[in-house]
Amino acid sequence: MSADTSRPTVTSTGSDFDDALLDQVTAAVRAAGDRLRERYTPQARGTSGEEIVTEIHANDEAVLDILKAPLLAARPGAGWAEDELDGGALPPGEWWIVDPAEGNINHVHGMPDWAVTATLVRDDEPVLTVVHLPLTGDDYTAVAGRGAHLNGAPLRVSAKTDLGAALTGTGQARPGEDEHTFRRIGSSVTQMLINGLVVRVSVPATLQLIQVAAGRMDAFWQFSDVRSGLVAGALLAAEAGGTVTDINGNPWSLASPDFLAAAPGIHAAAVSVLSPIA
Repeated sequence: MSADTSRPTVTSTGSDFDDALLDQVTAAVRAAGDRLRERYTPQARGTSGEEIVTEIHANDEAVLDILKAPLLAARPGAGWAEDELDGGALPPGEWWIVDPAEGNINHVHGMPDWAVTATLVRDDEPVLTVVHLPLTGDDYTAVAGRGAHLNGAPLRVSAKTDLGAALTGTGQARPGEDEHTFRRIGSSVTQMLINGLVVRVSVPATLQLIQVAAGRMDAFWQFSDVRSGLVAGALLAAEAGGTVTDINGNPWSLASPDFLAAAPGIHAAAVSVLSPIA
């Protein structure tokens, strides 16, 4: 499904975000995380593709009911982007972009790299986000103009200036992408291995982007416009002092076809490596 455009939209300024709104969003995401943690096992669930998809959908359905009502109540008038794998621009106004199980494939396979995310977007720009890691209890939060935080402590991106010393990452955005996208991913990994230090290729995007915001990784790129995997990390990285653009170095928005978040000291070098592939 695409975004639910039947809901009215509102336009407002960043000054109307108070701590109460951030607390409401955090509470909703934590409650959803509790449900998702209850469903988690350290063993893989499902052996066939059909069984895995069934498990993924069951996770989404179990968690979404906990998230949707409180988030819509917290921001009356905001719309709800229904399809977490959809991309591209949204109609004007405010929208909730939520992933009830970011890294769902990892959850189903008994791996620990998954989260619950909720991001408020205004006119195609993320303005408030909460990323909750249920297994650790960590909350990554950001509000436009107010910085990025981990459990209340400020985050800052890496101070590196040498791409040759950089730990970078990428990954696919969704299953079944076209062969051209897969070849671009492969080419970009090769070029970054040549020009950087180490490259991680994994999913989900958000779990790499929080590392960029925290200064543990130096850059993340993706040849995709899937909203739910990028908006939370884009705001966190930007508010932590990172540079967020498309692969060619142009300002990023939901309408951008691809994505790059990097420490400012290596951003230009990363663009030089990646833009010929894009």
